[in-house]
Amino acid sequence: MNEARIPGLGAVVLAGGRSSRMGRPKAWLPFGDEHLLQRVVRRLATVASPLVVVRAPGQDLPPLPPDVILADDPVEGRGPLQGIAVGLASLTGAADAAFVSSTDAPFVDPALVRFLWELRGASHDVVVPRAGGHYHPLAAVYGTSVKSEIDHLLAEDRLRPFFLFERVRTLVVPEDRLHEAPGLALSGDEILALRNLNTQDDWRAALDVAGLPRPRDPA
Repeated sequence: MNEARIPGLGAVVLAGGRSSRMGRPKAWLPFGDEHLLQRVVRRLATVASPLVVVRAPGQDLPPLPPDVILADDPVEGRGPLQGIAVGLASLTGAADAAFVSSTDAPFVDPALVRFLWELRGASHDVVVPRAGGHYHPLAAVYGTSVKSEIDHLLAEDRLRPFFLFERVRTLVVPEDRLHEAPGLALSGDEILALRNLNTQDDWRAALDVAGLPRPRDPA
């Protein structure tokens, strides 16, 4: 499937979250015959390369393909901008932009990735969805050049992704426009690619949507 990869587009998956509400590491959640992080990586690898997984130092991860780059985020508790900076640094010289995802996005959708990439063109540094009244910074495309702006924000302790959107050429894509993405996976009107899993109930519901069995022992 490598011929479907988008030239110049890498991907960053943030795996270092605390998973406090889930009560167990999200990267290791069973999802069919694979773990959740493996599923996210597999789906993104069909459209993006290289692929970087950003983890906390010493964090145990399920086995990943040998071409996946592992990058350690040495600073804990600073939110997604810190992890995005680490991921983009790992792609410097290897990609023009990156699709950034969280680990807990089981329906990350190559159709959405491709749609946002095409909207970016040469006119925007960041392309971010806005749906359900929220920005979705962990389902967005970032030019690798924005790392310097992220570094400035981190130095100023301004940790919200929205602060980056104010400082660079950002295209905000509203929900109705997102529905124009060819082949986008939906559940009713919900854009599945924007669903993330915070609790075990969320995880079980996602398994149901995917038509996958629930593990007998969720603990």
